[in-house]
Amino acid sequence: MKRSLKYFIQFGIFGLIFLMVLVFGGCKETDKTAEEISKVPMDLQILRFDREFANATPEDIPQLKKKYPYLFPEQFADSIWINKLSDTLQIELSEEVDKAFGDFAEESEGLETLFKHIKYYFPDFTAPKIVTLTSDVRHNDRIILTDTLLLIGLDNYLGEHHHFYEGIQRYIAAGLDKKFLTSDVASAFAKKVLLYPRNRTFLSRMVYYGKELYLKDKLLPSISDAQKIGYSEEEMEWAMTNEEQMWRYFVEGELLYNTDSQLDRKFLDPAPFSKFGLELDNESPGRLGRYMGWQIVRAFMENNTISLQQLLDMPADEILKESNYKPRK
Repeated sequence: MKRSLKYFIQFGIFGLIFLMVLVFGGCKETDKTAEEISKVPMDLQILRFDREFANATPEDIPQLKKKYPYLFPEQFADSIWINKLSDTLQIELSEEVDKAFGDFAEESEGLETLFKHIKYYFPDFTAPKIVTLTSDVRHNDRIILTDTLLLIGLDNYLGEHHHFYEGIQRYIAAGLDKKFLTSDVASAFAKKVLLYPRNRTFLSRMVYYGKELYLKDKLLPSISDAQKIGYSEEEMEWAMTNEEQMWRYFVEGELLYNTDSQLDRKFLDPAPFSKFGLELDNESPGRLGRYMGWQIVRAFMENNTISLQQLLDMPADEILKESNYKPRK
């Protein structure tokens, strides 16, 4: 009995030491990566077109057109822009943006950190020139990213209860907050490196969005999971609490390899809630299929050692099979 107790104590000590090595070894590796990323050179060029236009006079229009030709379509006469300078709605938009963002310092820091992470994981990346503007609240085009240019419509990030958004559906307005700005930019980048699946199964599209969200885990490690997916903290808690039930619903309903496009509208597309056809629907957030795809990809990356680029190219069914995914209970 004494020998067994002594063995148990020794085993317990060695087990504890092994666990500590795993934990602190992982932390050390994470710290090393963070240190390397912090040293990535990044020189952001941020142009505040919104402020330049707000402070312009009619005589400044030709110079602004020369500096920002992509913001002045040729089919519009100068009189359009001159009239816009004195338009009361345009003036209010500019004032509200100025109140919300000020000198844009906090957002600039967040974008610099994001671009450093992108450069670390995707060495061929070149940071685009950033131009901030007002867009008459065109929320579907609030972020436009090309190889050389990032346009940010700041009037789409004034907070979900701002009076500019009164005519917009609540589930859309909920995302019009500056806490989601860097997450939206990361999504725009993800769409440039992720190919939308040709495979029409529900699983393939779940995992596509799961890869996008896992990219944010790597590119935006300091923001909350709720910010990454565009949820409130309460919606995030709902998804985590009901993860097992959702997974059972998908599996038992044989939905994973189903090619019905209605599943996109029910579980992947932006919506006020997800559509399980149950009483709990009204309590649920939308896009829960994306959340589930995210958890599958996370499980896969925890159980496999591959690069981020390799992950992006892997088929969904292989990721699921090798993930050993078990929903949280």
